[in-house]
Amino acid sequence: MTPAARVQAAIELLDQIIAAVRSNGPAADRLLAEGFRNRRYAGSKDRRAIRELVYRAIRACGPVPESGRAAMLRLAAEDKAVAALFDGSPHGPDPIIADEVPAAGGIAPEWLTAALAQSGVVESEAEALLARAALDIRINTLKPGPLDLPEPGERTAAPHGLRFPSGTLVEQWPAYLEGRIEVQDIGSQLACMAVGAQPGEAIIDLCAGAGGKTLALAAAMAGEGALLACDTDRARLSRLAPRAERAGATNIVTRLLNPGRELEALADWLGRADAVLVDAPCSGTGTWRRNPEARWRLSPAQLARYATTQSRLLDIAAALVRPGGRLVYVTCSLLDAEGADRIAAFLAARPGWRTEIPELPLGRARGQGLRLSPSHDGTDGFFIARSIHA
Repeated sequence: MTPAARVQAAIELLDQIIAAVRSNGPAADRLLAEGFRNRRYAGSKDRRAIRELVYRAIRACGPVPESGRAAMLRLAAEDKAVAALFDGSPHGPDPIIADEVPAAGGIAPEWLTAALAQSGVVESEAEALLARAALDIRINTLKPGPLDLPEPGERTAAPHGLRFPSGTLVEQWPAYLEGRIEVQDIGSQLACMAVGAQPGEAIIDLCAGAGGKTLALAAAMAGEGALLACDTDRARLSRLAPRAERAGATNIVTRLLNPGRELEALADWLGRADAVLVDAPCSGTGTWRRNPEARWRLSPAQLARYATTQSRLLDIAAALVRPGGRLVYVTCSLLDAEGADRIAAFLAARPGWRTEIPELPLGRARGQGLRLSPSHDGTDGFFIARSIHA
């Protein structure tokens, strides 16, 4: 494919992504995979170049663009090399005309940019949310011994973390296939450190998903004690068992929960847990580096629904923690509505609970917790709070 043809292919894929955003359809990665299957003439270099163009254009646009061409014109306005490819050549995009208007730039849709500003995320810190993320791994201490990696990696603030350039094919390495390492952002590793998991404890990961944080907790527990991984999503939770087997994490038990009836399924754990991790569903504003289209899919109404769910999950977790135990609340969001505000409301309603700021090597105070951000910490964005049941 010619460079101009790659730009046109990216425009067509952006049209599909924008339509999916408006209809709550498939994610960009899935649409790209389908689009490449339908473009078998595109070689591996073509696919990489097209993917790069698509995501650069998504990052360049604040609000949802009117069209894929408008999105690419926004990128062209910032990159003369891309603008030069609007040359009308065969299979390439039509030339740019004088009165053609590119999509608007910015960090996000206006309401969301304002919400970030109200949460103290402005200028360079907001811009860093759209930078490219490095690839982080966690060394699995359940499988000790010399670790032979094709690349040395960069040591990080997380005790068992290494950082590699974006796009490093870690999942093809023998160490990954053997369960010696796991792909996990440094911020996520620090969120697990905040739990303070110890061997022999009884711990619940209430929103375990596919189990990335569960595996980190199992390693911190040295495989000793009881670790219950819960979720309401059967498909995601089903991925944990093979991952745990590969990692040598033998103390994990999974439990599928019925939405709205979680405590019924957890009756045997009421008031028993030494610690409960609530890695709550959220807007994902802290993960835009990896998923920039997410900022186009969020609405004020959806944000309010997330906040309601987060408060309900905190209520559930509180019922599971033993006296003297700890509740660790985590969201990959930089919005106070999903972080500091939720913990403030939780503590205001429970005079028997107190805040204990986690001692982590990165992060800054935000409300009664800590905030990690790409700009200040080089991690995904997280809010982390730890509360103690007196």
